[in-house]
Amino acid sequence: MDWINALQWPAMAITVLAAWMVGAQRKYKRSWGFLLFLLGNVLWILWGLHDRAFALIFLQVCLGFLNIRGAVKNQPE
Repeated sequence: MDWINALQWPAMAITVLAAWMVGAQRKYKRSWGFLLFLLGNVLWILWGLHDRAFALIFLQVCLGFLNIRGAVKNQPE
């Protein structure tokens, strides 16, 4: 197994951890959750480029924008 195929495992773990943190009541943890989601998006895009999974890449770009929106809305008004 080459390194790019192994990339899907940390991407999955980071995404699950991010989902857990975004569901937290503390703003600090939610902020880290959105940042981890963005890191997961990048890792999934890298993996998708290698496998030519263009629907996955498009999904991760869309989710990245939603994560940025969530991070902004998590800030005090």
